[in-house]
Amino acid sequence: MRIIWQGFNTYLLLAAVVGSLCACGTTSKRKNFSALRIHLETNRDGTDRSKAVPILRDKSQMINVESAPFLAEGNVAEAKLVDEVGGFAVEIKFERRGVWLLESYTTANRGRRLAIYAEFADPADPERKKIVSRWLAAPLVQKRISDGVLTFTPDASREEMTEWVRGLNLLAKKLASSWTERQ
Repeated sequence: MRIIWQGFNTYLLLAAVVGSLCACGTTSKRKNFSALRIHLETNRDGTDRSKAVPILRDKSQMINVESAPFLAEGNVAEAKLVDEVGGFAVEIKFERRGVWLLESYTTANRGRRLAIYAEFADPADPERKKIVSRWLAAPLVQKRISDGVLTFTPDASREEMTEWVRGLNLLAKKLASSWTERQ
């Protein structure tokens, strides 16, 4: 009986060491990825299902949004920066489920806004350890978006959006490759 417990403790110790090494590796890679949350504008109802969020940094504008996002970075197929007159915009193409959700929400909520929240590594930090978290935009839903491509002008610098788009594409590529491995 005593030998079994000693063996068990050795295996437990080995598992703990291997687990901590794996956990350290995954958390250090987290800084390479970006986060995206898209929330729908809603009326303030006094419950925790909605909250007021600041959209613009200079002239902060508060809008009420649903607390739970309906789209996230897991729904992104591809993101890119596109040049526009006087600046740039971000174009996000969603995967199949994201296309359905975007079409459904934009069809049913014309005249409301989509609040876009982002997290990404600070491009000013050479080690990419500092994470920037903020609301980027709140485009008005003017029509149904059936092609699964959301384009908006963010309240951010080109460098910040380059970092964010890079992180979204890395995550989309990783999720796509893990999906094909499961097939």
